[in-house]
Amino acid sequence: MLILDTTLRDGEQTPGVALTPEEKIKIARALDDLGVDIIEAGSVATSEGERKAIKEISKLGLSAEICTFTRAMKEDIDAAIAADVDSIHLVVPASDIHLKLRLEKSRQEIKKMAAQAMDYAIKHGLKVEFSLEDATRADENFVRELVALGLEHRVHRICLCDTVGILTPARAREFYSKFAKIVNVPLAAHCHNDFGMATANTISAVEGGATEVHVTINGLGERGGNAALEEVVSALVYLQKYKLRIKMKKLYSVSKLVESLTGIPLSPTKPLVGENAFAHEAGIHVHGVLRSPKTYEPLAPEDIGQRRRIVFGKHIGRHAIEMELRKLGFRPNKEQVTEIFKQVKWLGDQGKVVTDTELRAIIDSVMGKEFEETIKLEELTVVSGNKITPTSSVKVRFRDKEMIESGVGVGPVDAAMNAIRKLIEGISNIRLLEYHVDSISGGTDAVVDVTVKLTDGKRIITARGISGDIIMASVQAMLNGVNRFLWDKYRGEKNAKRRGRRATVYT
Repeated sequence: MLILDTTLRDGEQTPGVALTPEEKIKIARALDDLGVDIIEAGSVATSEGERKAIKEISKLGLSAEICTFTRAMKEDIDAAIAADVDSIHLVVPASDIHLKLRLEKSRQEIKKMAAQAMDYAIKHGLKVEFSLEDATRADENFVRELVALGLEHRVHRICLCDTVGILTPARAREFYSKFAKIVNVPLAAHCHNDFGMATANTISAVEGGATEVHVTINGLGERGGNAALEEVVSALVYLQKYKLRIKMKKLYSVSKLVESLTGIPLSPTKPLVGENAFAHEAGIHVHGVLRSPKTYEPLAPEDIGQRRRIVFGKHIGRHAIEMELRKLGFRPNKEQVTEIFKQVKWLGDQGKVVTDTELRAIIDSVMGKEFEETIKLEELTVVSGNKITPTSSVKVRFRDKEMIESGVGVGPVDAAMNAIRKLIEGISNIRLLEYHVDSISGGTDAVVDVTVKLTDGKRIITARGISGDIIMASVQAMLNGVNRFLWDKYRGEKNAKRRGRRATVYT
């Protein structure tokens, strides 16, 4: 089974995504390290900058085959040759919709153009993957003619594209099985997600005989996107028992890299790599997972580089709260568990997500542990205006030490957050993962609720800041989260010292 990743071509066609050559190289290296077989590094027809980026990727000496998208045109193939790629993804339209309405070409003209392009590319030492665009809406007899043409001209692979995602799993299995019987080279499935079935259709295509899949990280792509690499390979490995070259434990980290570089955020409910993919809140679910993760998880999150999270909200049960307390080193009685349970439920009933800092504040209060702020905000100054670069200055007290830092940004909030980030870097390795803001009252004097997600590389903490000033709310949220990290660390070290062993800090 071959995995062709087209994040750098089809994925970059996602509206709003434009990667620099340096970013494309980062992703290419990550894909190669992940173990994909073929990297479609872009389209040489796009621009001069794109051609340079493809050539730079070709020069990296990666293990993966480096491919570029081309049309059936000599100038595209010459550009591919100049870019030093290993192969071309030679695409021609198969449906009359594209032939008549887009290209205004006849079937015979397309066949002639394709034949000349295939011969020219192979003559110049390129592998050719002959791809039929919109094959699933085309006249099947004409698709067969094009497939036969590709085999006659000795192409290396053939791809049939479900360009607008109109297949269903049953039809995909049937469609690809017909051509698997007549194709003696790898047969690829290229499925789009317009109806939300790209992953299912890709797996069904494999069941029908396809031996190569086209995928993108996080399902990026035009319109509804493409089949997602992390979903397809996980289904092949865990459900279909395929052995692939993919290093499964790197799936999550590559997903986050692409999310960061493209600026396209993942839905929390995104399968496998979304933040909620292995998060549990409902009491019965949490109880089951704490006894055995297999009860409500189809695979271990660690298998794909993810992590499990227990979310404390209005659906949480007493058992989960008791377990969390014991992990933190407490030995609660029934009354304490009940009180914490009630307070968490009350916050949830107010429509709030209970952040980690709020949960820990409740626990500290009920268990008689006085939380101490390690970092205290003393001054915050922000300057912003027309033709003025937003600049922020922040002064905090860290234990008995005064610290001052400044930052600039695209706006006053960004400037303040950058100043806080610099301060934090000087204290610990905590970094910001996510930032979210909500208005919790109307009008120009609206109170805002800022929630941040922070990590120290080992665990994730959520924290909240509420204020009529969005800048102050943002800074409060950051400092609340950092203080919780530092307090837990201090308490863990103190407890360990008292017990005469090394500290263990739990999530």
